[in-house]
Amino acid sequence: MKLALVTDAWQPQVNGVVTTLVELVRELSKLGHEVTVLHPHLFKTVPCPGYKGIDLALLPGRKLTRMLDTLAPDAIHVATEGPLGWAARSYCKRKRLAFTTAFHTKFPEILHAAVKFPLNWGYALFKHFHKPSAGVMVPTDGVLRMLDQRGFRNLRAWTHGVDVDLFEYHSQPRVYPALGVLARPVSLYIGRVSYEKNIDAFLKLDLPGSKVVCGVGPLEQQLKHGFGQVHWLGILPRPELAKLYAAADVFVFPSRSETFGLVMLEAMATGTPVAAFPVDGPLEVLGHTDEAGVLHHRGGSMKDDLQSACYNALAVPRHEARNRALSFSWRRASDQFLGHLVNAARGTAANTPTPAQPVASKLSSSS
Repeated sequence: MKLALVTDAWQPQVNGVVTTLVELVRELSKLGHEVTVLHPHLFKTVPCPGYKGIDLALLPGRKLTRMLDTLAPDAIHVATEGPLGWAARSYCKRKRLAFTTAFHTKFPEILHAAVKFPLNWGYALFKHFHKPSAGVMVPTDGVLRMLDQRGFRNLRAWTHGVDVDLFEYHSQPRVYPALGVLARPVSLYIGRVSYEKNIDAFLKLDLPGSKVVCGVGPLEQQLKHGFGQVHWLGILPRPELAKLYAAADVFVFPSRSETFGLVMLEAMATGTPVAAFPVDGPLEVLGHTDEAGVLHHRGGSMKDDLQSACYNALAVPRHEARNRALSFSWRRASDQFLGHLVNAARGTAANTPTPAQPVASKLSSSS
């Protein structure tokens, strides 16, 4: 199967969306599918305002049209709602091709936090973007329900995974050489240092031991100035990240607006338990509901009081965190993704209220 994956988020960006797409492409390639990634650095780019290190394609429509015409893919997946996403959406509508999309990031919340853009306006714009999609892939049940309540249609559940070989298990916290021996417990945050991540909630906690932050973003200098006692590491390669996760006693995930949160799974794979708020993302990664409908925490702790969640997480056995991470695989995520794809040339409008015909038969014959 020949797939065109159109995304505004791609390497060298470092974030959960990029990690998800890189792992997806790797897994699909293993299964014998031909995936062409159409990303910003194939076009002229401009820096994203307010987000250093993120480049956006500048007026990509004509070049993207030529590329897709030449490629003639069996399926088209539009992963993001940026300039390339809008250009691919226009292309598919103009050519009467079916396509799928994904809701990776709560950008309306980001815009609201960064520039006070009204939340309802943001979701109205995104609902318009996804309306022609034959299937909107969503990583958690909570986000799916939220989008459904906001009028989004053709929603499809699509989980994510973790590389449990790269993020190797350690039964005891390690020492990360670049930091040396730190006062225990070590509380770690990894992710973008930006408006929507709610990092203040972590940095302001009165916790014993040491705090470590790994990541960059628009709030980095401001927070470094205000929290000088924190160890700031910037961006690290993924093999180094695995070592850093394994050196922590608890991974603190303070975001309230995350659609999933791959960093939690990466921490848990190394054995480091997670402390988080009970919101979308953590509820999917850490939550498990038994037959009686009772919510249990697996691999960490979720509380409205983040400090209490940290103390509770410290008591979670490291093997329990690892076992929970093992239940999320990229193979399962890729199988779900393949099942949601549609045949681009099926010849009818993509915004029908009924699900489009999957290309499962074509996929199975081509892998």
